[in-house]
Amino acid sequence: MKDHRPKNLDLTTIRQPITAIASILHRITGVMLFVAVGFLVWALSLSLESRQGFDQTVAVMTHPFAKLITWGILSLVVYHFFAGIKHLIMDAGFAETKEGGPLAAKISMVLSVVVIVLMGIWVW
Repeated sequence: MKDHRPKNLDLTTIRQPITAIASILHRITGVMLFVAVGFLVWALSLSLESRQGFDQTVAVMTHPFAKLITWGILSLVVYHFFAGIKHLIMDAGFAETKEGGPLAAKISMVLSVVVIVLMGIWVW
């Protein structure tokens, strides 16, 4: 039996709904947070070794590139937190409708952007 349905294999032409984008970003931020733990553990370990290690950590963390990395990690935490809360609310049976899901995704994204900007101001 031949299947003559059209196939679109170009993923860049497919328009994903906001709920799919929010879910994919939640997964990506989770993986990136797992990788970022290495940087955080290194900084914590170095700062707890000795007074010189602490001073070295402070010197590294005051560099603009380290601040950018710190802000990036905080951004991952913030988005993953709000998306996780959204998922917990949906697991409780709320915002599961066709209208509620996209609204919850938009709210979590807007809250994330606001708090990420505030975190950027705090770090810099």
